[in-house]
Amino acid sequence: MSNVNELLTFIEKSPTAFHAVENICRELEAAGRTRLSEGEEWMLEPGRGYFVTRNMSSVIAFDIGDASSLRVIAAHSDSPTFKIKENAELSVRGKYTQLNVEKYGGMLYSTWFDRPLSVAGRVLVRTEKGMEARLIDVDRDVLVIPNVAIHMNREVNDGFKYNAQTDLMPLFGDETSKDGFKKLVAETAGVPEDDILGSDLFLYPRVKGTVIGNSGEYILSPRLDDLECAWSGLSAFIAARKPARGVNMLCVFDNEEVGSGTKQGADSTFLRDVIKRIFIALGAKKEDVYRALAASFMLSADNAHAVHPNHPEKTDAENCVFMNAGIVIKFNANQRYTTDGVSAAFFHKLLKDRGIPFQHFANRSDVAGGGTLGNISGSHVSINTLDIGLAQLAMHSCCETAGAKDVASMVDGMTAFYSSNVEVGRDGEFFLS
Repeated sequence: MSNVNELLTFIEKSPTAFHAVENICRELEAAGRTRLSEGEEWMLEPGRGYFVTRNMSSVIAFDIGDASSLRVIAAHSDSPTFKIKENAELSVRGKYTQLNVEKYGGMLYSTWFDRPLSVAGRVLVRTEKGMEARLIDVDRDVLVIPNVAIHMNREVNDGFKYNAQTDLMPLFGDETSKDGFKKLVAETAGVPEDDILGSDLFLYPRVKGTVIGNSGEYILSPRLDDLECAWSGLSAFIAARKPARGVNMLCVFDNEEVGSGTKQGADSTFLRDVIKRIFIALGAKKEDVYRALAASFMLSADNAHAVHPNHPEKTDAENCVFMNAGIVIKFNANQRYTTDGVSAAFFHKLLKDRGIPFQHFANRSDVAGGGTLGNISGSHVSINTLDIGLAQLAMHSCCETAGAKDVASMVDGMTAFYSSNVEVGRDGEFFLS
């Protein structure tokens, strides 16, 4: 259970994508990896490990063996939440002060009501030479989105439709809190109000992850999608020995929940840029690059829908998954998930040889599935990819449920992946070791 406690601590310390990436960077530095900057020249050496961030909310780490192949694990740092608008305060009848927010990603609205909320994110502050970004976390119970009493909304239990502009504004304080939000942010950042030049601030639930179930078999926590996979990938990346062959890479991208189409998302050039710079530093020729990509694999790691105990009919009759039954391999005929026969066979062999449990997921044939990182990043870096995750309930809820035993399975499977090696013969011929 130690890995479960470590995961929950990581999630608690990561209220936003910015904080998640900063915590990942701290772990990487503590494990001996060297921080790089995209704006500086890279002097890379085989046998060493490095990492680089973009926008402070995405990170790519890599351990270099040689230029023969890439073993890539991709996850994402963001989760559905509320972003605070630039003009942040609303006044209600001169007695209440609300915060003006808009939804980020597709969330279950009802789960955000009547629970303590706080604010965290990034502020840009004035300096003598220009400006710098600072992470902040108010780190106290300060907000609530109050429900309308059932006496005033008799239809709420009959399928009420929430309006994002009128129903979801959080209460910040009474009339004395007017003009207080920027002051609160400035105090948290330790600067005068006038020194704040910009911000990216979000709400987060003040709920600590916990172990539940009669035998402690489940975990309940915010942001399991996808910090569970991000943390598992980080743990495996650090645990795996630095490779003699190929390059091990860990990619944690931002903005998956809103389509990945940002400079730091999976649909950006971030991964391709880093790969190019690695090959350049290793003195690889163009022909070497093409050969290496042909022998490369990616695990696109994002959680999957477990069979719901109240609604088992929502999932496929056979290709359905359960918490604590192992790593989920995800399939979709329309390639919303990237898994195909080749990538599945590779991962099946890897897991079977080591006795690591796994299961298969596909949506009901009459239900459209959501895409994730693999097929998006594949438009920029075309390598063999499969989609995996861990089974969970209540995806995109304020708090989600997953299997406690599955954390170790995912770390073990990812560590085995980083320790594998693939050589490519003719098209369709692979040699695994």
